[in-house]
Amino acid sequence: MNAHALAVASYGNPTTALKTARSAEYDVIARITSRLRKAIDSGSVAFPALAEAMTENRRLWTEFAIDLASSDNQLPEGLRAQLLNLAQFTMTHTNAVLEGRASADVLVEINTAIMRGLSGRADIS
Repeated sequence: MNAHALAVASYGNPTTALKTARSAEYDVIARITSRLRKAIDSGSVAFPALAEAMTENRRLWTEFAIDLASSDNQLPEGLRAQLLNLAQFTMTHTNAVLEGRASADVLVEINTAIMRGLSGRADIS
């Protein structure tokens, strides 16, 4: 592989438009939500896949919480507080799912609602 091919493999194609932070967030949430849905649909035999997806979702919401708590975050204070509450719920509910006391469906619903907000589209499901 030559240097150009290595650069493209590492950094992407320079002619590709850069993603906005919003679209990058959407893509990450969509990928994790897809993994959650797939694991849920596969039933109890897919618990290891569900646990992996839940862990990834928890990491995502932890990063959201850190960003939301930052004084540099430019979202309105009320929205930040609501999203921090969702982050806390997600953490608590993730524990309940992993302990077998709850379903992960609500986490998919939360992520889907966030994706709707990020995209500005109401038709995402």
